[in-house]
Amino acid sequence: MKEFMDEGFLLETETARKLYDAAKNEPIYDYHCHLSPAQIAQNINMKDMTDAWLSGDHYKWRMMRAMGIEEKYITGNADNYDKFIAWSRTVENLIGNPLYHWTHLELQRYFGIHEPLTQKSAPAIWNRANELLQKPELSVKGIFEKFKIYAVGTTDDPVDSLEYHLAIANGTAPIGKIDTKAIPSFRPDRALNIAADGFADYIHELAKVSGTTIKLTDDVFTALEKRLDFFISMGCRSSDHAFEYAPYTVACSGQIEKTFRKAMAGKKITRQEADAYKTKMLILLANLYAQRGIVMQIHLSVIRNVNMKILLQVGENAGIDAVNDREISKKLAALLGHMELPKTILYSLNPKDYYPLATIMGGFQEAGIEGKMQLGSAWWFCDHRDGMEEQLRVLANLGMLPAFVGMLTDSRSFLSYPRHEYFRRILCNLIGKWVENGEYPSCHQQLEEIVRGISFGNARKYFG
Repeated sequence: MKEFMDEGFLLETETARKLYDAAKNEPIYDYHCHLSPAQIAQNINMKDMTDAWLSGDHYKWRMMRAMGIEEKYITGNADNYDKFIAWSRTVENLIGNPLYHWTHLELQRYFGIHEPLTQKSAPAIWNRANELLQKPELSVKGIFEKFKIYAVGTTDDPVDSLEYHLAIANGTAPIGKIDTKAIPSFRPDRALNIAADGFADYIHELAKVSGTTIKLTDDVFTALEKRLDFFISMGCRSSDHAFEYAPYTVACSGQIEKTFRKAMAGKKITRQEADAYKTKMLILLANLYAQRGIVMQIHLSVIRNVNMKILLQVGENAGIDAVNDREISKKLAALLGHMELPKTILYSLNPKDYYPLATIMGGFQEAGIEGKMQLGSAWWFCDHRDGMEEQLRVLANLGMLPAFVGMLTDSRSFLSYPRHEYFRRILCNLIGKWVENGEYPSCHQQLEEIVRGISFGNARKYFG
């Protein structure tokens, strides 16, 4: 029997272990995350393990609710120590769940703690980890240096000032000079979600920030173009869009302008009207991204806020989202076909979409750009061992695995970087099994180039 999460964790063959030795020390390009630019700039030290683990982490909140734990110990006003004990009770029951592995990788890599977290071990782990959290080595800068973080792509609204990114780049923030690049990503969802509450207020804010008089949809695009150019001046390399499904609906310009006027007047917008507006804006933005050399990321197949009671109690990002099972193929293909396509990464929260996405992508690849169209990393509910292996297998079966840009954390936590190790182990193990089964030659130089590229090099090249 193997030791608990030892050096050979998830590595089942000799080839896998050799490949992981080649990949494990590669830098990390965390090109999509939700880290706070303000916290990066301020070089924070997290005050305790509850702050580090449970503050804003809806992955963990879901599991604590599944354990029947009261909300006050999850998102409420209970003492942080009591919340940590509640989390430890949850952890010892997470057999088969990726959170179990993530939790213990973080205990090992950040704190040198190899003992499993249980209710019994929790008090000593709480004291030991909290002591270490206050050391410079576990400040943001210390973490970035320890894990060789080449860059983090934060998620930013077009109206954001990016003041913290500027301070980080200039070395004038408390964090001082750092090797890690803090790169803003352009996420204009609020400018496209025309049926959402507060849309008109947001457009007024966008107009003010961009110095644009907005009366028509083309004015919205002009304002977004100005803000994108500002983001690019701050190092932006990618955009990000989130949709339940691909919103492809064709309507005449007059109808779209009528819809826009209705929305600005606070009137109700139908789904079809909203989709026509989104279609126009997304095609315009994609063309702009292609001209500016900006990567377009599209996240699909999520249902937001399925539990109204928790939404009212906790708010957005409370751990009450779910996988959407809508059809996406026909409209996505039509949408992409009407764009001047930039480099594009397609993610889905539903694994059933992997085959449609991978085959649609194959119709839009381009000479001179390796992997221009990417099947995005196993995302959110899929970023566990089975989900990662499935995404990698589909990509290998239908696309070009060696061109894959690899893992991202999609995380709000500074302790999440061992997820890249988790991914690299899974990647090397899968390829190692193919090689040892005689499905691919045992050419270690080539194999090492593949796993190093997927771990870091491909993302650096892809994003520029």
